[in-house]
Amino acid sequence: NRECKGQGVANIASGLMGGMAGCAMIGQSIINVKSGGRGRLSTFLAGFFLLIMVVFLSDIISIIPMAALVAIMIMVSIGTFDWSSIKKLKTLPISTNIVMLGTVAVTVGTHNLAAGVFTGVLLASLFFANKISHFMYCETSYSEDNTIKTYKFVGQVFFNSADKFYKTFDFKEVVDKVVIDLTRAHFWDISAVYALDKAVIKLRREGTEVEVIGQNEASSTIIDRFGVHDKPEEIEKVMGGH
Repeated sequence: NRECKGQGVANIASGLMGGMAGCAMIGQSIINVKSGGRGRLSTFLAGFFLLIMVVFLSDIISIIPMAALVAIMIMVSIGTFDWSSIKKLKTLPISTNIVMLGTVAVTVGTHNLAAGVFTGVLLASLFFANKISHFMYCETSYSEDNTIKTYKFVGQVFFNSADKFYKTFDFKEVVDKVVIDLTRAHFWDISAVYALDKAVIKLRREGTEVEVIGQNEASSTIIDRFGVHDKPEEIEKVMGGH
């Protein structure tokens, strides 16, 4: 992590002086670690000797045949490739395999590592969102006289689980009051808030009293900012002034 930060600062400085940014993470860091160099001195010496060669020995280095450098890079790629990952394709989750293969395919196809990394991060984010959405569920209970129904939500409510959140409510059931307990739930975005608004307003249209309880601080903040179910003037606009 320290190398990544240092390299980022160095690349910014290099760009400001008209230089070309570079990445030595594979050739330097991984080979360094595999060779036993795990301290800060190993990183410093690698960069120091590289600086000496570029500044003072550039004439000598320019004599080295390109074919020899290519051969070295091929051996570096063979040495740093995780060969066990091929065997793991059969045992790893399919989403993980898609992320890995997608990253490799885009990187090789575009010759752009940044595009490959972006693809991998995007795919991983989508799969993660889909996976987390399945962990949201609801427990319902009734008061002793069956006049109050409580929906107790557990899990993460966001764009991918907002529809599931809304469909949990039974709008046709006749009860005097509905309590929406969010003690063990967390609202992440405006899609979740809109789903809550839609459910509360529809329940109230059916003549049911609705109470929302248990929001944590983060959920309360986003609900207070974007929600309309507890703002009479906004509800009047939504309901067409009736």
